[in-house]
Amino acid sequence: MVSGRYGVRAQGRAWVWASAAAVSLCLALVGGLLLLLLSQAAPHFWPRVVYAVEALEPQDTEQPLWGQLWRSEGEGDDARWLMKIGRREAGPDFVYLQPPSMQELSRPSQVAVWERREWGDLLGRLLAVYRDGERMAQGPRAWPWMLEMVRSAERQQTVIQSLKERRIPRLAASADPNERAEFLAAEAELRRLQADLHEDQLLIELADGSTTLLPAAEVVRAYRPNVMSLWDKTGWMLASVWRFLSEPPREANTEGGVFPAIVGTVLLVFSMTIFVAPLGVLAAIYLHEYARNVWWVRLLRVTVHNLAGVPSIVYGVFGLGFFVYGLGGWLDQHFFAQSLPNPTFGTGGLLWASLTMALLTLPVVIVATEEGLARISPALRQASFALGATQAETLWKVVLPMVRPAMLTGLILAIARAAGEVAPLMLLGVVKLTPELPLDSALPFIHPERKFMHLGFHLYDVGFQSPNVEAARPLVYAVAFLLVLIVIALNLFAVRLRHQLRERYRHLEETPG
Repeated sequence: MVSGRYGVRAQGRAWVWASAAAVSLCLALVGGLLLLLLSQAAPHFWPRVVYAVEALEPQDTEQPLWGQLWRSEGEGDDARWLMKIGRREAGPDFVYLQPPSMQELSRPSQVAVWERREWGDLLGRLLAVYRDGERMAQGPRAWPWMLEMVRSAERQQTVIQSLKERRIPRLAASADPNERAEFLAAEAELRRLQADLHEDQLLIELADGSTTLLPAAEVVRAYRPNVMSLWDKTGWMLASVWRFLSEPPREANTEGGVFPAIVGTVLLVFSMTIFVAPLGVLAAIYLHEYARNVWWVRLLRVTVHNLAGVPSIVYGVFGLGFFVYGLGGWLDQHFFAQSLPNPTFGTGGLLWASLTMALLTLPVVIVATEEGLARISPALRQASFALGATQAETLWKVVLPMVRPAMLTGLILAIARAAGEVAPLMLLGVVKLTPELPLDSALPFIHPERKFMHLGFHLYDVGFQSPNVEAARPLVYAVAFLLVLIVIALNLFAVRLRHQLRERYRHLEETPG
């Protein structure tokens, strides 16, 4: 064993091991965080078994219930189950029960979970299906009919949405008199489709023996978890994940998907990157390559470093005052006066939020780029000048290509911070729900004046503003896991690009100074 002046500590190996242990601990913590989020989010998509319970203690009622076990707490006499019984319109859709005995539990095979467009889930047994008041099928034959009715209603609602949001507004805004008849026909078609939506109805038996009529148009999906195989449940979970990623939210964000929030988050990050990258790089080039080492340049550099530590809400207040009320109000007065008093740019939107986030992350890009410029060997610049290149040519063709990895490092840090910030966005245009995305098929395709949704704000809203806490709990983990995945994906893309650029110019970095 090596000891004394040649020991492990003297050779620095102890610090190597300590550093490796710290990195391993960090990776383990990140992995543990992802596993925690994934384990808590997965039950949101997995179809749970429906139990039939005969006693309802401690509610002191003998009415039976059908419910899904959501969570178990405590042990012994203090043990209790949290069960989701649905029917939010009749009261709380979650109840606590003392754990029933096995004799009190059963799994009725024909009980289905009906995911509704309003009032959450409904647990019941399908008895019959009706079309325009006429019974079409009952018993086991009613299930295939029900599935076809739900699919037909979904297709009708897609057509209705297209008529209401695109075709009818376009025809109404047209000045062509020949399109008047087409406009009236579209309105008549819309009224007919809306009336047809209520023709198909489902007769459903509830746990207490009562029945209810549910319009097929109110059903999003239906499934019978007690008769589903493992493969059926896996397929159902994958379909649920896809719907979560591709659909808009419903019912105060406690149901449905997060597609508008994904679009808003990605658009914000990309537009912020477009603003901050050239501005930060140009500022760093001036400070390092052209500015003299005078007192005000040193003061400016210290100020840039300190701006990285300013609370983000301060940037939000600045963006609200300068961009929204100041610059946005000026634009409305001079270019959008016909829309006043309804502001176009004098209110929060994607543009002002992107500019504010660019200011928030600007110090990170400047510092990273300037450090990259400082690492360039002076011999490379001198060799370029010796070959007759000007300072601009040296900067553009020699220095900047070698600084790209440092620039991308700054952008990686900026993207990570911009994707996770919420406080300034709450003042600058992010909303709980929005009827239209800032990105669509209408010219100019990207609408910077529109408000938008953001995954970070969506997470805050679902976690702290939701009226149905138990239903929203798994959704909070799912949104958090998705947000972390998006940040990791954006960072991995930038890290991969930085690695390729670093390998391309590694031979120049190894040139002796």
